[in-house]
This record gives sequence, structure tokens and C-alpha cells, in this order.
Amino acid sequence: MNDCCCPPPPLNLGGNKKRDAAYRRVLWAVLAINAAMFAVEVVAGLAAGSASLQADALDFLGDAANYAISLLVVGMALRFRAAAALAKGATMAAFGAWVIATVVWHSLHGTLPSAVAMGTVGVAAFAANAASFGLLWAYRHGDANMRSAWICTRNDVLGNLAVLLAAAGVLGTGTGWPDVIVAAIMAVLAIQGAAIVIRQAVGELRVGRLAAAE
Repeated sequence: MNDCCCPPPPLNLGGNKKRDAAYRRVLWAVLAINAAMFAVEVVAGLAAGSASLQADALDFLGDAANYAISLLVVGMALRFRAAAALAKGATMAAFGAWVIATVVWHSLHGTLPSAVAMGTVGVAAFAANAASFGLLWAYRHGDANMRSAWICTRNDVLGNLAVLLAAAGVLGTGTGWPDVIVAAIMAVLAIQGAAIVIRQAVGELRVGRLAAAE
């Protein structure tokens, strides 16, 4: 969670075929994982009536789209990679806003989700994101494009742990408040991650424009 305190990584203005090929292999793997888990969680979240599972399902969809964008711009000039990262940061912020709206809706309606479904799907989602986290670990200090992919996955692992805690809380209290609280935490993580990605992407866009003008 200390990404805000780290200095920006060195910028690489050009392409590197060996590195780009490694990027693509990893991105294809995590794209497949996230697309599959979106399909599982969107059905389970609606069936269980869980705000945190629905939020996590949308997060999987957003991540799959982000990885697809990352694949498209791997090897391109810095300004194009930075522009893609900026778009992904905006998507993460939009996800956070959507989750906040979901939290408000569930709070007003006092829904009671299924703790068993939350726990079961939460374990599967955690395993999927842990695998993605491991694959992307080596690229956590890359350019904004690759770093944004790692930050998304880091947030997902934390979110999955929170969903499991929410499932235990719902089971123990018999209320939906633990589910609502966890969904709110996930919104904060999404917005924090968006701020990190957008800040680095804006800096790289400036450098890319200067390089293109020379």
C-alpha cells in the first residue's frame, strides 16, 4: 500500500522486444483469469444479493478490459502507453463511484446477502487474483501501463480478503452491514489506485510529448 511514497520508476521511451513479449504472455494469462471470474461472480453476486460480490464482479470485468488495453499498447511509444494508463485510471475511479452508489442502495434497502455464497465465491476469487498477483509481481515497478495492471490486481487480492471477512461478519451478525462496509472499502481502494495511476500517467504523457517534439 506504499505506492504513493515510491519514486516513479525510470521511464523507457523505446520498445524492447524480449520485454514486450514477456508483458504479452503475462497479460494474456491474467486477462483469461479475470474474464472467467467475472462470469462466475456476476451470477453469484446477483443470486446471493451481495453488494461486495457484485462490486468484485464488476472489478473483474474492469480488470479484464484494462488488461486488454494493456495488450494493445505494449511496445508502442511512451505517450500511447501513458494515454492508455490514463484511461484505465479513469475507469478505476468510475468503478469506485459505482460501488459507492451500490453501497448506498443496499444500505437503504437493508438487504441480507447469503454468507455461504459470499464465502465460497470469495475463496475462488481470492485464488484467481492471487495467481494474477504472482504473475504480475515482477512488473510492479514498470511503466504506468504495467504498473496499473499490478495495482488493479493488488487491490483485488485485498478486496477478496475483505469479502471473506464480510461473509464471516454477515454469518455472525445476521445483518448485511459487514457486506456494505466491505463494498465501501473496495470503493476507497479503487479510487486510491486510480489516483496513483493517473498521477504517473500524466507525468509520462508530459515526457512522451517532449520526446515526440524533439
